[in-house]
Amino acid sequence: MSVKKLSADVAYIGADDLELDLFESQYIVPEGMAYNSYVILDKKIAVLDTADAAVGAQWFDNLAQALDGRQPDYLVVHHMEPDHSALIAQMLDRYPALQLVASAKAIAMLSQFFEGIALEGRTLAVKEGDVLDLGSHKLRFIAAPMVHWPEVMVSFDETDGVLYSADGFGKFGALSKCGFYGRDDDDWACEARRYYFNIVGKYGVQVQALLAKAAALDIKAIRPLHGPLLEDNLGEYLSLYDTWSKYEAETDGIFIACASIHGGTLAAARELERILLEKGAPKVVLSDLCRSDFAENVEDAFRYPKLVAMASSYDGGLFTPMHQFLHRLQIKGWSKRKVAIVENGSWAPSAGRVMKEMFGAMKDVTLLEPVVTLRSRMKSSDLPALEQLADAILN
Repeated sequence: MSVKKLSADVAYIGADDLELDLFESQYIVPEGMAYNSYVILDKKIAVLDTADAAVGAQWFDNLAQALDGRQPDYLVVHHMEPDHSALIAQMLDRYPALQLVASAKAIAMLSQFFEGIALEGRTLAVKEGDVLDLGSHKLRFIAAPMVHWPEVMVSFDETDGVLYSADGFGKFGALSKCGFYGRDDDDWACEARRYYFNIVGKYGVQVQALLAKAAALDIKAIRPLHGPLLEDNLGEYLSLYDTWSKYEAETDGIFIACASIHGGTLAAARELERILLEKGAPKVVLSDLCRSDFAENVEDAFRYPKLVAMASSYDGGLFTPMHQFLHRLQIKGWSKRKVAIVENGSWAPSAGRVMKEMFGAMKDVTLLEPVVTLRSRMKSSDLPALEQLADAILN
């Protein structure tokens, strides 16, 4: 992305990475990733965050174009994760008068990322309620700890009504692919949901606290560190974040997650899907955990109120893809859901026992009866049990 004027004295200077295959070395990003950054050109000039090292050359070119020969006074660091802070040391070297503005916790983290960095007299620690006066623009800082790191601050430009939201309201995808503004994005919620539940989702309580603070502000636009800038239909974005951070289901339906070794369990999953739809289920989504994006599976588990976990037994325990899926749900704080279990085992079924144990470690999860046990392949004699389970799921 090139420099884009957002107003008379505010510019976008972020950059897209279209070569990235895995964000955080784990999440597939077929549409690349945007590293957003902004500069406010007032009596005092503030650069809001840097970018990932992979786009450093582009980012510095954008910064130089926006500055047009002027010198920045402040570098505001909302979040210390390396995809937003990798260029801090270079900024301090290039601009000797630059002052770094961040939370005390962020300042303490700097030496962890930049060995030998000289900070004496070059930092300004800000806390909740502090204001950075740039002239016409005044940035009010709001603490957002654990959204999703402990040092995070967001800032509110009281002049323009803009919330600079750090990783909040972000999404996967480069802006050159998904659109610069939310209104240009065909389906913002899809990749924003996958981003939220996999990156921020564990910290729903902290997101709720931030939303409560945001409710007191007259927000006209939200500018995150990833994904499109949001100016229209802000109520829709805020409502989705409220639902997601309360761990409430967003869409009425059933998610069937299946981990099948030789196809027997998957065939049963397809049969259960058919039964549920015939019985009037509003929506059924079936995923083969062995061949699908794990982050999308986590997203769907959070999206729907009911989950059917169907898995083969393996090595006296649970087939690995299901074990990994349930472990991911557990560490992301998955809760407030109803769960049905179908296990498969040729001689000593064990998957059901392990799944019960793993779901038992999660909050507010209701296990439905019966637990259905298959023996190698689904047979006609198994259909009544699947019918009974479908009735329990739909009641």
